[in-house]
Amino acid sequence: MSTENTGTAGAGRHTNDELFEQSRRVIPGGVDSPVRAFGSVGGTPKFIASAQGATVTDVEGTEYVDLVGSWGPALLGHAHPAVVEAVQRAAARGLSFGAPTAGEAELASTVINRVARAGVHPVEKVRFVSTGTEATMTAIRLARGATGRDVIVKFSGLYHGHSDSLLAEAGSGLATFGLPASAGVPEAISALTIVLPYNDLDAVRELFAARGEQIAGVIVESSPSNMGVVPPLPGFNAGLIEIAHAHGALVIYDEVLTGFRVTEAGYWGYENGGVEHPYVPDLITFGKVIGGGLPIAALGGRAELLDLLAPTGPVYQAGTLSGNPLAVAGGLTTLQLADAEVYAKVDAASIAVRDAISEALDAAGVAHRIQHSGSLFSVAFGEFDGPLTDYAQVKASQTWRYPAFFHALLDGGVAAPPSAFESWFVSAAHDADVVDRIVSALPAAAQAAAAVSEPRD
Repeated sequence: MSTENTGTAGAGRHTNDELFEQSRRVIPGGVDSPVRAFGSVGGTPKFIASAQGATVTDVEGTEYVDLVGSWGPALLGHAHPAVVEAVQRAAARGLSFGAPTAGEAELASTVINRVARAGVHPVEKVRFVSTGTEATMTAIRLARGATGRDVIVKFSGLYHGHSDSLLAEAGSGLATFGLPASAGVPEAISALTIVLPYNDLDAVRELFAARGEQIAGVIVESSPSNMGVVPPLPGFNAGLIEIAHAHGALVIYDEVLTGFRVTEAGYWGYENGGVEHPYVPDLITFGKVIGGGLPIAALGGRAELLDLLAPTGPVYQAGTLSGNPLAVAGGLTTLQLADAEVYAKVDAASIAVRDAISEALDAAGVAHRIQHSGSLFSVAFGEFDGPLTDYAQVKASQTWRYPAFFHALLDGGVAAPPSAFESWFVSAAHDADVVDRIVSALPAAAQAAAAVSEPRD
């Protein structure tokens, strides 16, 4: 197996088909994260050789406008010069030390200060880990350790990483492949996770009335973005916190995806900016943007809770590469650059692309709804009376139109997410010229979606 094609220099030496075949011989499914395999849209995944700004280029030398953004981290665009320079400087000093660095405290302080709103600091301390899965897994362990209880509540269609406790009826890859859970998760662990329909406070009240004394915590995406974008109904997040706290349970906000992408303070700040008495979750998890494209994630919350983590408390968590200096440098530079102007550009690009998609689908006679939460958005095909509010509605949509829509966009030079159940991402690099390229590809994609017939069972 040739290994010469390892980056931009190797572009053109292999085709995507050849690389996929080679990869499948040595990597399960040929990919290291399931959605990358194009399993729900068909065809061969594009092997990316390089990325710059709003575009990615595959190994065959084809450039695409990118609407995946590495699934969220590329807020500034790919390979932002200042971020690359910061990482290069850090790399020159050493790749990993297994010891604390000054950058970790600086990044933690930046996270703490950005999240604060209306004089309220929902995050007082931060523990860095390497992945969003580690962050949510640690949050679950911390909630159990703090309360002395075992049961965790999650919501159908919401995805919190691939730890055993959180895979029941999850979104993202599990939704993409139609999997209800995962093999290898012991029944005893699954029994400690209760799954409720999203946006249903009555179901939450009923559960807590019956089993409140057993529940350690509730974990929720602050604005779900892994079953498509399905924002919380007005009052849902506040009501969830009120109910849980009344029964002594904790609330974990999963902002791995929305944190510092939906406004400079994440979705909590989006909902609570200017609010006199904001509701406050107990723990918040972060990822994606805080690494600027490098693997890092974090758990934050009240000091009294975070101090329960080792070495100051009895809840154990550790990681050899936690707080990796390269990831810290990339994340800190990204957050320093992510100012009001950046978020204004991202929001404007999102609106322009959403409007263009809707206009093209209307012209082709394709019933649809664009779901959005801040700059995050997704496309749902079908006739709807109003916004989609739960996983059942999402699953009932005409997802069978998406593969044709996706591949027509790809043929037109636009790389959308390879799943109907994922969010679309734009960046500050998606300027008017980039948006025009997307707009040019949309009529053919809309016609392709219109031409598809519903498959028979």
